[in-house]
Amino acid sequence: MQVLQTSFSFEEGEVLLVDKPVGWTSFDVVNHLRLLIKRYLHIPKLKIGHAGTLDPLASGLLIICTGKLTKQIQALQDQDKVYVGKMRLGMTTPSYDLETEPDAFFSTTHLTPEHIEEVRKMFIGEQQQLPPVYSAVKIDGKRAFHYARQQKEVQLKARIVTISNLEIDSTALPELSFRVECSKGTYIRSLVHDIGQKLQSGATLTELRRVKSGNYDVLDAWDLSALKQVIQGLSTQRK
Repeated sequence: MQVLQTSFSFEEGEVLLVDKPVGWTSFDVVNHLRLLIKRYLHIPKLKIGHAGTLDPLASGLLIICTGKLTKQIQALQDQDKVYVGKMRLGMTTPSYDLETEPDAFFSTTHLTPEHIEEVRKMFIGEQQQLPPVYSAVKIDGKRAFHYARQQKEVQLKARIVTISNLEIDSTALPELSFRVECSKGTYIRSLVHDIGQKLQSGATLTELRRVKSGNYDVLDAWDLSALKQVIQGLSTQRK
């Protein structure tokens, strides 16, 4: 049975595991918690941040650090991650996920489980990966997605990432389910896009959930509504 912490010292420092819902940005979660703590616990100034961005359309483990433990953010960001998700073959989008409308469609009739298995093996190990143009990578002080949304071309630099394990279930073609263990800085949207290119079918990320970061597991994470109730309860205890 899962047992969650119910007492906190936010100013001294806490590492909070939050199950980020789809539709929220990582900053939305940080700002939401900052406002809750300020409102109910009357802490006007609080250091708080997250250790690893999740896209708005992704869900799952988001590590939040407060107070003195914000110094650990960089170390927590550097941990390996585990994701599960789904991709749809046969189409691409500019953002590599469902944030944008499809821009091309492809046949999937040539695909077989054996072909998909061959391609899967190509992505195990260290490799160069190009981030999506719809990403938070900074170019001349601005995030890449700002240029992308204005339909301006940008030049992004490839980065070295490591895929230590990749499992793909092809029983529901043209949809593939997957589980990936990867190093920091890996863009799962780019991984899906690159798999689609190798399969000559195109691919778009349709679902993504982060389930682990280092030794932290989403099974131990807070639902935001439950965490709000605990913070409200701490306010009552202080009166």
